[in-house]
Amino acid sequence: MTRTATSPRAAFTPAERRLIGRLRTPEAVQRYLNRMRYNTEPRGDTLRSFRQVVRRGTSHCLEAALFAACVLEQHGYPPLLLTFESVDGLDHVLFLYRRNGCWGTVARSRDPGLHGRKPVFRTLRALTMSYFDAYIDPTGCIEGFGSYNLRKLGRYDWRFARRNMWKVERTLIDVPHQRIKIPHQRVERMRARYLAYREKYGKKPLFYSGRKTWTGIPKEFL
Repeated sequence: MTRTATSPRAAFTPAERRLIGRLRTPEAVQRYLNRMRYNTEPRGDTLRSFRQVVRRGTSHCLEAALFAACVLEQHGYPPLLLTFESVDGLDHVLFLYRRNGCWGTVARSRDPGLHGRKPVFRTLRALTMSYFDAYIDPTGCIEGFGSYNLRKLGRYDWRFARRNMWKVERTLIDVPHQRIKIPHQRVERMRARYLAYREKYGKKPLFYSGRKTWTGIPKEFL
């Protein structure tokens, strides 16, 4: 089934319309996603649409970004995504929006520092760098970023599809990414600090600078 470039409100079920009516801002969507169970894909990889996320009550990072894009598109936000490439191939995708000339994000993650950011960043690079240290773990490190408008998919049904939407994943992999070059010593220092914290406390750290730019994170990390 295909949809128009911007789905009219009538394309949603009454329950979906009520949900969209409650989630009018990026902040409201972030709070909603923070309460949602993270999709650990216990039965295999998934890439679900807004409709399937609502029905199942769970999402991983890309599913959450698509959910946010679908909801906030109905409130006038373009369905933009921000994608990070990591050196270990474990990339991250976020909903991207602009307010008063500054960029912010809505996101869901298994890591506390990779959720949303307030719209205070003048450039996408500055926004990306607010995630850089928090992305570093035993294998991960951001090496590039790119953005994509889901309307470029035309009539592809990324909002309501019943089946996994692997085309979205393939499209984001092919998005041109701007490279980030950071001194290797900085990455190794942060990685050593991360590993020492995990060894001592048995949980993921929250010791990063710049936390005043973060939106709220799920209670499980606090």
